[in-house]
Amino acid sequence: MSDTRFGEQGGLLSYGSYLRLDTLLDQQHTQSDPAAHDELLFITIHQVYELWFKLLLYELTSVRDLLLTGGGSAEVMWSARHLLRRVEQVEQVLSAQLPVLETMTPQDFLDFRSLLAPASGFQSVQFRELEFLSGLKDAAFLDRLRAATDEERQRLRRRLDEPTLWDGLVATLAARGLATDDDDAVRQSLVTVARDRATHGDLWDVAEGLLSHDELSAQWRALHATVVERQIGYKTGTGGSTGATYLRSRRDLRFFPLLWELRAAL
Repeated sequence: MSDTRFGEQGGLLSYGSYLRLDTLLDQQHTQSDPAAHDELLFITIHQVYELWFKLLLYELTSVRDLLLTGGGSAEVMWSARHLLRRVEQVEQVLSAQLPVLETMTPQDFLDFRSLLAPASGFQSVQFRELEFLSGLKDAAFLDRLRAATDEERQRLRRRLDEPTLWDGLVATLAARGLATDDDDAVRQSLVTVARDRATHGDLWDVAEGLLSHDELSAQWRALHATVVERQIGYKTGTGGSTGATYLRSRRDLRFFPLLWELRAAL
């Protein structure tokens, strides 16, 4: 008897069962009753963000590990560049989703916003993991994220203790025989990479991929702050933060300041 796996006659797996659609599509439960029309949009957008965050964590952790342990080999560098290109595309989608959210008017949001408190996007553990992995480590979030579960706190503590993407890049510079003793040495090594792309072209591409991650994250933070301001002005956030004011305070954060400084040294 043949083990048929492709085609309807196989019947071993379906589109719906593989994606667990019965579970996935049963996760959008509104707080308003009767349901405010735009609450489904609001839930869907944020759930999709968390799915993208999960993928970004998976890919960026893989990039970090490749750079830390790969010794700068051609195959490792190809894989790192490939995954960083994927990250870039995903992060462009993150920004592209915001106009969909903006189809919700402030009046429509007010139909259910008060029911969300004290839930807030500020409490996204995966978003904080992405920041920690990228180099913005802040142990204070362990106390500020009071709604986090024990498992989520463990994840955040692990991210605080783990090497960052920047650590991975520095490890690759060292594997290529470039100086990494301190920030000044790393600065000079980055200049060497930038000025000798015939030798270090793959390293330059990885550095640029990291910079794109940094840039696109900053663009998303800026757009997100503007969207929030358009929706609620400068009201306090549902989680108790200063809302748009808080978001604007984080717009200009940078994951890899030495990569930005490099431009002035060329």
